[in-house]
Amino acid sequence: MNPYAKLTFTASLLLGTTMTISSNHWVMAWMGLEINTLAIIPLIAKPHHPRAIEAAIKYFLTQAAASTLLLFSSSINAWSTGQWDITLLNNPTSCILLTTAIAMKLGLVPFHFWFPEVLQGSSLTTAMLLSTVMKFPPLTILFMTSPSLNPTLLTAMAISSTALGGWMGLNQTQVRKILAFSSISHLGWMTIILIYSPKLTLLTFYMYCLMTITVFLTLNTTKTLKLSTMMTSWTKTPMLNATLMMTLLSLAGLPPLTGFLPKWLIIQELTKQEMTVAASTIAILSLLGLFFYLRLAYYSTITLPPNPTNHMKQWHIYKPTNTLISTLTSLSILLLPLSPMILTIT
Repeated sequence: MNPYAKLTFTASLLLGTTMTISSNHWVMAWMGLEINTLAIIPLIAKPHHPRAIEAAIKYFLTQAAASTLLLFSSSINAWSTGQWDITLLNNPTSCILLTTAIAMKLGLVPFHFWFPEVLQGSSLTTAMLLSTVMKFPPLTILFMTSPSLNPTLLTAMAISSTALGGWMGLNQTQVRKILAFSSISHLGWMTIILIYSPKLTLLTFYMYCLMTITVFLTLNTTKTLKLSTMMTSWTKTPMLNATLMMTLLSLAGLPPLTGFLPKWLIIQELTKQEMTVAASTIAILSLLGLFFYLRLAYYSTITLPPNPTNHMKQWHIYKPTNTLISTLTSLSILLLPLSPMILTIT
């Protein structure tokens, strides 16, 4: 892709995200989401492969429908209250329509069908953007409207997302699809706590972004797209694969690692809100996700590739150490002891 075109699309992504997260007016927020959608589509379609074009069309249709619903919801609210302020969402119909629109934008169950397919058709870098940066503006709108939303609907969608994200990820062999279902599962954790502690939702999102960006950058370095190629990548970059295993276990939420912090705080907050059943359910459902994270970790470091006599040995890649991946990996693994400081900041 032309560097100037890539610069234009990246600047548009930053502009759209900034517009949405900083606006109080529904139309400005909608414009930011539209700029984001139009900027990411050429990046998805960049490989000129039929699957990439299909992914771009699916993404465009879904996001266009979600944006229409969001505008419709804000118009109904403005008609009944006379206000275009995002925080003044008082109409019950508008609340349900907005929840539906944002669920479509994020890929929450039952509006999740587009997300794994779009990620599978994108390159690893674009998939990283779709899983992290593109979720920030819709999540910001949810954050601002959280006092007005229906808690029962959000809890049902959250538990369904965690269950389906874990269940559907079990039998996947494509790494991007596994990470797509991982994203759906994590969105369930963010959504269930949104009404009770919106700041905790944002903290969970930041931690998720940190770990997911680390995983995607590592996979991009080793050019790993399937589990079968992951089995042989350890011969090229053994140290990078060892740190990838730790990052995956952190993404699963295992205790001494960074990913345990948001899950621990969410379960604690749900228990305080007398939602012990929901907390127990979502904790048990996260074991499904743990299984496929363990499988990824197993493939990345423990499984040896087949070694017949005609098997070509892959050489080590002696590249200079990528400082960004090193820093992100360290943060993805070692932040748990700093949790009191993180909680003070947030």
